[in-house]
Amino acid sequence: MAELDDTDKRILKTLQNNAKLTTKELANEVNLSVTPVFERQKRLEKEGFIKRYVAVLDPEKIGLNMIVFCNVKLKQHSKQNGKAFVDAVNRMEEVTECYNTSGDYDFMIKIYVKDMKDYQNFVLNKLGEIDAIGSLHSTFIIGEIKNSQSLPLDI
Repeated sequence: MAELDDTDKRILKTLQNNAKLTTKELANEVNLSVTPVFERQKRLEKEGFIKRYVAVLDPEKIGLNMIVFCNVKLKQHSKQNGKAFVDAVNRMEEVTECYNTSGDYDFMIKIYVKDMKDYQNFVLNKLGEIDAIGSLHSTFIIGEIKNSQSLPLDI
């Protein structure tokens, strides 16, 4: 993996805060001229440091008022069960994040739904259809304190 110098880190930090900046605006933010910033940004994209550019939506504005973290335990640890679960979750729009975990559960998924009734429907009609699942444990979020899409670059 290529090393990031301080300028690369400044570019990445700036883009994490606002990926909509023009190359000229980005160059002003990191105190460089336009051409080197453009070339560095393209290199960071090509080398995979920048995976994609997205718009971060406000869930409440689009009616998704409930966040649920759901811990999932598979019936058995097998390649087939793991693949069945992962394939199914990747098709579910409500699931925004999925992690393979250690400990009492095999996976943790983050789900956005309208309300409790919508979550009940999701569990019964979507998760309930995945034969590989042995058990679920849901945690309902009361309030979101911090949700940063930015990664620490000074570590």
